[in-house]
Amino acid sequence: MSKNNRNNLLVLVTGATGYIGGRLVPRLIESGFSVRCLVRDPARLQGRPWHDAVEVVAGDVLEPESLAAAMQGVEVAYYLVHSLGSGADYHQRDLRAATNFGEAARSAGVQRIIFLGGLAEATPNLSKHLQSRQQTGDALRETGVPTTEFRAGVIVGSGSLSFEMIRYLTERVPVMICPRWVRTRTQPIGIREVLEYLVASLSVPESAGRIIEIGGSEVITYGEMMTIYADVRGLKRWMVPVPVLTPRLSSYWVNVVTPIPAVIARPLIEGLRNENIVHDSSARELFPGVEPTTYRVSVERALGRLQASNVETAWSDALSTSRGDVAPVVLTTQEGMIIERRQRVVSAPPADVYEIFTGLGGKRGWLFMNWAWEIRGFLDRAIGGVGVRRGRRDPDDIRVGDALDFWRVEAVEPDRMMRLRAEMKVPGKAWLEFQVTPRDDGGAVLVQTAYFAPMGLSGWLYWYGLYPVHGLIFSGLIDRIAERAVALVRSSREKPEHQYRAR
Repeated sequence: MSKNNRNNLLVLVTGATGYIGGRLVPRLIESGFSVRCLVRDPARLQGRPWHDAVEVVAGDVLEPESLAAAMQGVEVAYYLVHSLGSGADYHQRDLRAATNFGEAARSAGVQRIIFLGGLAEATPNLSKHLQSRQQTGDALRETGVPTTEFRAGVIVGSGSLSFEMIRYLTERVPVMICPRWVRTRTQPIGIREVLEYLVASLSVPESAGRIIEIGGSEVITYGEMMTIYADVRGLKRWMVPVPVLTPRLSSYWVNVVTPIPAVIARPLIEGLRNENIVHDSSARELFPGVEPTTYRVSVERALGRLQASNVETAWSDALSTSRGDVAPVVLTTQEGMIIERRQRVVSAPPADVYEIFTGLGGKRGWLFMNWAWEIRGFLDRAIGGVGVRRGRRDPDDIRVGDALDFWRVEAVEPDRMMRLRAEMKVPGKAWLEFQVTPRDDGGAVLVQTAYFAPMGLSGWLYWYGLYPVHGLIFSGLIDRIAERAVALVRSSREKPEHQYRAR
């Protein structure tokens, strides 16, 4: 399909706020397609870097009357929604939603639906969750619209529900009690390959009306998945097999150890008793350009996202700027990264706020509880770290690559942002980022974010053990930055040639 033809093709994406859809949309845009997103709440897409490049329509697949407007002019529609976690009746909700969507697509003349379902053989002991995924594909086909159904097992990528369960279990539990399902064979596939299949299918009309099984280049067990993950991370893990551990008990354990609630974990774990292996060669025949890779390579790619610059902020992490002087704090875990974000509304222009936070460290110190920063540097030095003796290259100027006490300047955007990467000894990777954005009233919004990618159980214990102290220090730090910026404005009014250099 030529680039010009792609620009004329309108593609509808459902589930754009989810894991797969949120990554598919920018790839469709990059490939030259016109994209429309169907979401229940358009506000949930605010802040996405591709927001202004798509058309957003409000609608709900459980409300048929809301779908007609979204379907107008659409040639191909991606169906990437499911009801897992919505309650015990999620199976019925999935079927009803798929039927509503397919009938609306047929009425609007949509030429094809592309659906991502679950990989497993349709045996009598197939889990309810996997049955639901496959029957959802059936429901879409029964509406009469040609449907391309991709079936995948575990999708390996930061943010994928199945992968995150493997990640957290392996990271946090040195000795794992392993039920029988860890010996189940599966064929995990990287998120990169899944997205390649989804995008490529638009240019392969022969894939219409087909069920296409997709997987990685090797078949391994869930136990081997955890072992390989641990090896890539440099962790030592021991597995103790047990003959029986019911899905209910396993889901409670996952609920305790990981951020995944039991209501979602249980249907996932029930599905782990079913093998997820590709038995059909259609994917290779239809999409020879997609090269599946090994699980290890997919894990290495996923872990490559453990950088502060790579974290995609979820809509639920957004901080409201409309609440006056309220100072919200958000603590969340995303893609293996702990993220703690604070916000202040500052009665000073962004340039003055930027001048304050880029002047931190060195002889000037850290504005709040500076003695605590010095103690941390002393302890770091005592165990062979860099400590705080390095200071900073220049008391006022800052540039990428500069040492800043026990930090390294990783990114700088004038009058907007500075990100520091920790070089002190910690069980993981840490960053501290400051961002400032203008407000309509001439003031600014200051956002201070601490990122921490823990290394194994010791990393998690380190973060939560010091969280009360960190919370006190980081809250005081952002307050002092805001106060100094306001003082800087007052000083500039009294002395036009003001100097924060006297701060």
